[in-house]
Amino acid sequence: MKEVVLDCIGDDCHLSVKKTESALQELEIGDNLIVQITDFCAGVQVPSLARKSGHNVEIIQVEDGEWEVIIEKAKQ
Repeated sequence: MKEVVLDCIGDDCHLSVKKTESALQELEIGDNLIVQITDFCAGVQVPSLARKSGHNVEIIQVEDGEWEVIIEKAKQ
């Protein structure tokens, strides 16, 4: 199992979602993707995308206006 950090700090929602989709395709089942986000919309859309795809998601507020979305890849 590996852990990959995806820096989406300062990226808009659309770019954050696209980067997340691309990164998830590169991971194996059981790997973790940590998406660092500052855009509020992305903080809603990235976890939603991951859950709809069947992955496990946890959201941590790192500081005011910055979150980490931890996605455990659960299926291909």
